[in-house]
Amino acid sequence: MNSLFVYIFLGASLAAPIGPVKTVLLNTGIKRGFFHAWAFSFGSVITDIMYMFLVYFGVGQFIEYPLIKIILWSFGCFVLMYTGIENLLTLNKVEMSWKFGKRVRLRTSMLTGFLMSLLNPLTIIFWLGIYGSILAKTAGGSTGHQIIINSLAILSGIMIVDFIMAFLSSGARKLLSDRLLIIVSIISSISMIGFGIYFGIQAYQALF
Repeated sequence: MNSLFVYIFLGASLAAPIGPVKTVLLNTGIKRGFFHAWAFSFGSVITDIMYMFLVYFGVGQFIEYPLIKIILWSFGCFVLMYTGIENLLTLNKVEMSWKFGKRVRLRTSMLTGFLMSLLNPLTIIFWLGIYGSILAKTAGGSTGHQIIINSLAILSGIMIVDFIMAFLSSGARKLLSDRLLIIVSIISSISMIGFGIYFGIQAYQALF
C-alpha cells in the first residue's frame, strides 16, 4: 500500500456502498439538485475528518464502551426513522418542490449531512475499524507527514464518489417524472427506516 492511488481507491471503495448516509445524499440530489447534494456530502466529510482526528489521537477507544455504543445506536435509529417517516409524510410536497423550486439553504443541507454522518454508527465503526487498522499498520514505518497524506488520499476517494453520486442524482432529477420522483422518494425513505430499525435492534441487543 505504498502508492497514493491505492489509498484514493480505498476511500472510493469504502464510500461506494449505499448506506444510510448515501441514501439521504441521493435523495437530496433528486429532490433539491446537485449543489444541495454536494453541500450534504461536504457536511458528511467534515464528520469524517473529525473522526480521523479522534482515531489518530487515540480518543476513539472511548467509543468502545457499551454505554456509548448504546447511545450511538439509539441516536442513529432516531435520526434515520425520523427522516424516513418525515419524507413519507411529505410526499405530496415533492411535486410542488420540483416545479416551484422550494428554497432550502445550502447550509441546511450541509448541517443535515454533518449530523447524519455524526450520528451514524456505521461511520464510527468504519473509522475505528478500517481506518484504525490502516493507521496501526502504517504508523510504524511512516512519518507523520506521510500518514496525513495517506489520510487525505482516503478522503479524496470518498469525495470523488460523493461528487459522482451528487451529479448522477441531480441529473436523474431532471429526467424523472413526478410519479417516478415520488416512487424514488418512497424507496429511499423505506431504506432509511430499514436502517433505523436495524440500528434500533443493535441498541436493544447491546442492552442485554
